[in-house]
Amino acid sequence: MALVRPVFLRSLWRSIHNGVGGKAPVIAGHKLLYRCNLECGMCPFWRREDENLLSVEDEVRMMDSLVRGGVSFLGFEGGEPLLRRDLPEILAESHDRFHTSVVTNGWLLRNRVDELVPYLDLLFVSLDGIGDLHDRLRGIPRSYEKAIEGIRAVRGRVPVAVSYTIQRENMDDAEKVVELVRRLGVGVTFQVAYNYSTADPMAPEGQRLRETLERLLTLKERGAPILESREYFTSVVDSWYRGIPWRCKPWLTMNVDPQGRLVLPCYTLREYGGREPVWDVDIHKLWNSYDWGAYEQCNKCALACYLEPSLFRWTNPTMIRERIIEPIVSYLDSGGPAGPVQITS
Repeated sequence: MALVRPVFLRSLWRSIHNGVGGKAPVIAGHKLLYRCNLECGMCPFWRREDENLLSVEDEVRMMDSLVRGGVSFLGFEGGEPLLRRDLPEILAESHDRFHTSVVTNGWLLRNRVDELVPYLDLLFVSLDGIGDLHDRLRGIPRSYEKAIEGIRAVRGRVPVAVSYTIQRENMDDAEKVVELVRRLGVGVTFQVAYNYSTADPMAPEGQRLRETLERLLTLKERGAPILESREYFTSVVDSWYRGIPWRCKPWLTMNVDPQGRLVLPCYTLREYGGREPVWDVDIHKLWNSYDWGAYEQCNKCALACYLEPSLFRWTNPTMIRERIIEPIVSYLDSGGPAGPVQITS
């Protein structure tokens, strides 16, 4: 049995403590760069030119600002984070401060496993279909092969989850991917594609999407290794098909662009357009003066990084078990996928 890292417990306490008496971010996502080695139709970010990227020293300055602001869980994304040669140094600094995760397309993963694993609490590998379908959606041949190679190389050494974006073309493969992750011994997280203004419109809609979400909910209830909660699926269906909105709490999730600039109110509406460096901001003061109320009924996206924290309630025993107790037990046992603990003020 593995010992709980002290930072894991500190992060839980920080999330609880900083939310008392006001608003505070719990989860942060940081794009390390926009550049990518794949060309997904749904993604606007690889189409952008990178400015000067943050040095490791500036990344540390950013992280220290997040700690002061109350952040406990930090996820690195891109573009493709593994294109940065200094990624192990950045992750090492994060691992000392946060529950740390990375999202990768898996192409470079097999060759970099050893240098990354010591600094990760959770790894997401993007997969959007089986075989040729994934390659077509990702724009580059052999993308599926490389992703599977990467998953096989890293599974058992760190909790791994496939990240699956539901699009019009791949809705029928969602259940196939659940079976795939069962065989691979990893988890899976589902997101519904969001139509960014500078990307190909690929978001699914209509009755087929509803049926897909309901089938995934059934699989979840039958024990499938799906990271999303039951409430996630029911909330999306209720909002989009029954007119029953969920209350978004965008202040629980903050985002930082590749230049260290804070993105408000959320990265979907702002499409990751940041304004001022996070280290120049008093996060506590800003978070408790910003007009979040204008976005509480948004419901335009179904991204788990916003929806799941917004749904959490300390009064719901099922949520406490699924998002607090079970991830800690899984972390202790070091067996099987565990999602980031998600709590709210």
